[in-house]
Amino acid sequence: MEALSCCIANPRSFLLGLLLLLASAVFFTEAKVHHHEFVVQATPVKRLCKTHNTITVNGQFPGPTLEVYNGDTLVIKVTNRARYNVTIHWHGIRQMRTGWADGPEFVTQCPIRPGGSYTYRFTIEGQEGTLWWHAHSSWLRATVYGALIIRPRPGTSYPFTKPKRETTLLLGEWWDANPIDVVRQATRTGAAPNVSDAYTINGQPGDLYNCSSKDTVIVPIDSGETNLLRVVNSALNQELFFTVANHKLIVVGADASYTKPFTTSVLMLGPGQTTDVLITGNQPPARYYIAALPYQSAQGAPFDNTTTTAILDYKSAPCPAKKGVSTTPVFPSLPAFNDTATATAFTSSFRSPREVEVPKDIDENLFFTVGLGLNRCPPNFNSNQCQGPNGTRFTASMNNVSFVFPSSFSLLQAYQQGIPGVFTTDFPATPPVKFDYTGNVSRSLWQPVPGTKVYKLKYGSRVQVVIQGTSIFTAENHPIHLHGYDFYIIAEGFGNFNPSTDTSKFNLVDPPLRNTVAVPVNGWSVIRFVADNPGVWLMHCHLDVHITWGLAMAFLVENGVGALQSIEPPPADLPLC
Repeated sequence: MEALSCCIANPRSFLLGLLLLLASAVFFTEAKVHHHEFVVQATPVKRLCKTHNTITVNGQFPGPTLEVYNGDTLVIKVTNRARYNVTIHWHGIRQMRTGWADGPEFVTQCPIRPGGSYTYRFTIEGQEGTLWWHAHSSWLRATVYGALIIRPRPGTSYPFTKPKRETTLLLGEWWDANPIDVVRQATRTGAAPNVSDAYTINGQPGDLYNCSSKDTVIVPIDSGETNLLRVVNSALNQELFFTVANHKLIVVGADASYTKPFTTSVLMLGPGQTTDVLITGNQPPARYYIAALPYQSAQGAPFDNTTTTAILDYKSAPCPAKKGVSTTPVFPSLPAFNDTATATAFTSSFRSPREVEVPKDIDENLFFTVGLGLNRCPPNFNSNQCQGPNGTRFTASMNNVSFVFPSSFSLLQAYQQGIPGVFTTDFPATPPVKFDYTGNVSRSLWQPVPGTKVYKLKYGSRVQVVIQGTSIFTAENHPIHLHGYDFYIIAEGFGNFNPSTDTSKFNLVDPPLRNTVAVPVNGWSVIRFVADNPGVWLMHCHLDVHITWGLAMAFLVENGVGALQSIEPPPADLPLC
């Protein structure tokens, strides 16, 4: 060692570097590459007494669960054997420099045509918890979805006591029809689409629906043990409450980020959101209903007012076959469908586990209105094509721009190849017209302007977005999802955002980190993030009926300096338009 030391200026630094090199070598040998094959195909699925030819992945509904560790790489070949175009989005994955794998149709790729295939390649970087994947083409995600579980790196652990067992619960919606036919009919008529016929837990409606009780999902638990429930709202168009009879839930994570633990009896998840909770078997051994039901904030709008159930089953509970023993599960106390107070109490409880670095010196201060609208009936349309309120057609917008998806090139492809005429970079940073957003809005503001507009961001810019709901036609809670990023939710409130007074509500110490924010009904949310991921990233309402109507926009984040701050080249098998 002395001989070695004489040749090294600083032996201590050398040893430290050697240890770091060994540690990184251990990490890279532990990180794995997972190969999967997804075949999108029609499969007979029977629900509510009827069999439908349902679009699935690998014949499974819901689709396969992907389980990886933080740091692993996924390589997933998707082959389309269905009759519709399809893409797959890996909801919540940061996709650092791999925007070509993000999945939204005509945003980062052209669709996989029937008979075609595409391989998605991406690495999990610094994310742990529950995410999910789903189709991002038309309404295929009604049945094409599954869980994506990210465990801590090998050698590390959860920041809470390791649960005895884990159960993933995917909340969904089921139409007793072909969902593609449902949305196509709505597009033809201009009216709101038919609501779903049932909600589901892991694809099963549960005991309260016809022809469903024999397949109700059973969630096992033992007295005294603490288990982890990974709850995902994969419903197409509905925020959902979630509760377990007589049991408290300790929230420990959301959207693949850990949270400061808090206790609740009711969760509220917007479509796209995930919540990880601990549940302890501390009640008398029996069977208890797990229930999910709608949170409906839009007054007067039709919705599926039913309840899906699973059963929390204590292994030591009396045998159901025993005479004289009641086998009916204990039913929970349920919130009212319009219980905004309960929804608000839940969403406002989230905090990061510790102090975080929130962007402070803001480079881009943006203000986006989000809401519905009504288009006047075009002169060349007949009354059957204008079945919205008073002979109109439903629409939706952000900052009065109703987003129009391209059809010949993806936005990312057009940007990378310099193809003109596909999009413009003039998405407004603030509403073109300022008005009383949550008040009685003038009818002259009900008809937005269609356009394919993006907002350009320099690499590394610090961004704040005030997302302001409007009361045009009807106010409601909007789950707004940003692709390619997590963001801090630093404040939320009701009414119109007031920059003079509402900034005092900003939490710049320990705000929660999310990928989807449930903007309160007739209210606002404020998010912040650093634009450190180059590419084109869709921001949209995760109620699919609203994105169909145009409630979306996209950020174009420019490359930074050098390869590590630039998007990777497109893969060779990127689908052609």
